[in-house]
Amino acid sequence: MKLLKLPGLIDVHVHLREPGGEQKEDFSTGTKAAIAGGVTMVVDMPNNVQPITTPERLARKITLAKDRIYCDLGFHFAANKEAVPNFQSVAPKVIGYKLYMNHTTGNLIVSSDEAELVFKNIPKDRIVIVHAEGPTLDIAIEMAKKYQKRIHVAHVSLASEVKAITEAKKSGLQITAEVTPHHLFLTNEDVKTLGSLGMMKPPLQSQKDVEALWTGIKEGTIDMVATDHAPHTLEEKRSDKPPFGVPGVEMTLPLLLTAVNEGRLTIEQLLKVTHDNPKKIFSLPDQENTYIEVDIDQEYVLENENMFSKSGWTPFVGKKIKAKIVGVYLRGEKVFDGKKIIGEPRGRIITTTN
Repeated sequence: MKLLKLPGLIDVHVHLREPGGEQKEDFSTGTKAAIAGGVTMVVDMPNNVQPITTPERLARKITLAKDRIYCDLGFHFAANKEAVPNFQSVAPKVIGYKLYMNHTTGNLIVSSDEAELVFKNIPKDRIVIVHAEGPTLDIAIEMAKKYQKRIHVAHVSLASEVKAITEAKKSGLQITAEVTPHHLFLTNEDVKTLGSLGMMKPPLQSQKDVEALWTGIKEGTIDMVATDHAPHTLEEKRSDKPPFGVPGVEMTLPLLLTAVNEGRLTIEQLLKVTHDNPKKIFSLPDQENTYIEVDIDQEYVLENENMFSKSGWTPFVGKKIKAKIVGVYLRGEKVFDGKKIIGEPRGRIITTTN
């Protein structure tokens, strides 16, 4: 056994589904899955069945999560017309503001006029997380420039988006970006095998786009890997109307460490996109004495069995992995031994230090 010690990872883009979608995931199972994947801090998205657009809905979420979470947990707030009057009052309790400019799960999509209202009213020095695909990204960038707001681009998937973000950074805009594991490790060719299990938003793209994403990581255009952990049951995904998304929070570190072993990524780059940059960009709190132990020589094949996510499946079934998480420690306490979660929930509700 050859052990590698890494800091606990941070995932700023997960959907834990509670309240309203507990059949897919809940705060307990989702944070257990995070810990099993070496992720000790996550931030939950607001597109619940009842979108998180009011202080009351946010407060309910926080209450439901308390004493049930196995990793640290923060919350993003919805950014639409309904939510605008509440931006200032919830600021001390949220990490970022999520703006949906393209169709996805939930009913939070906004028009260009509504998006402009959001940008105009986002609290100073807080970050706007945009779901903006293709040409819509250009609109988001222009609005961020107009109102001088920090912007973070979720789940980049296209070479054209990498180019737009590169140019925006060169222009001096405060813009950052993330990429998901499924957009890094799968292409549109995999949909032939995955079928409805490969139905995602944004969709899987070409090999050329995937290579642009890897280049974006190496050159610093893409700042972080965030899973967009979107658990659905297999029954839902195999139905006549399969929902978008795939679970991913358990798979990020094994996949990225395998990429390190294959020479596609360095350990330094891995740490930058999974810990250093998320912590800095979203002004997240320190986690003292929190770390992961990985056996970098251990090989295995990804399977659906023994997953901690309630969804119970992964699109990466059958992929050969080299590097096994054998220990996770949260504030000095061992919480995962490579096979099982240890002890009671120790996670804390967090907010930004900004």
